[in-house]
Amino acid sequence: MMGEISQLGLAMKRAIYPGTFDPFTRGHDDILKRALNVFDEITLLVAVSPAKKALFSQKERVTMIREHLKDTPQAKVDSWDGLIVEYAKKQGINAIVRGLRPTGDFEMEFQMASMNNHLYSEIDTFFLPTGGKHYFVSSSLVKELYKHGRDVTEFLPPAVLAYLEKNK
Repeated sequence: MMGEISQLGLAMKRAIYPGTFDPFTRGHDDILKRALNVFDEITLLVAVSPAKKALFSQKERVTMIREHLKDTPQAKVDSWDGLIVEYAKKQGINAIVRGLRPTGDFEMEFQMASMNNHLYSEIDTFFLPTGGKHYFVSSSLVKELYKHGRDVTEFLPPAVLAYLEKNK
């Protein structure tokens, strides 16, 4: 079962969009908005990556993203410390959304999608290429610019930028 049933009796198309989102960028937002044209509901799943040094705590990232998406009811925000497929299975979700930049993301993302499908055969991964004006933006680069005192306004949604500025 794909999850909740709509008022018409049809299963809702639900997906998760996992990432560390540290911070959540306009590139992430672009992928989310485009994915919402395909799915009825998307849960942004704020994950922990032991390999990445976080600028914000998981709780802070959830707070920032919720503030940014407060007027987008079909986008939910949650956090998870375990395997993405375990969250998906627990929530009855069988689709994962992933953004791809032209920077070599595909091989790693394909391998991850294949492993996820191996662990949970009902899960499918949907890849969306990052929009042209965001393809070079990554959270890591935004953090690096910010740490060096550069203006990151063009890379972050206003609510995320406001949180960043407030919590210097």
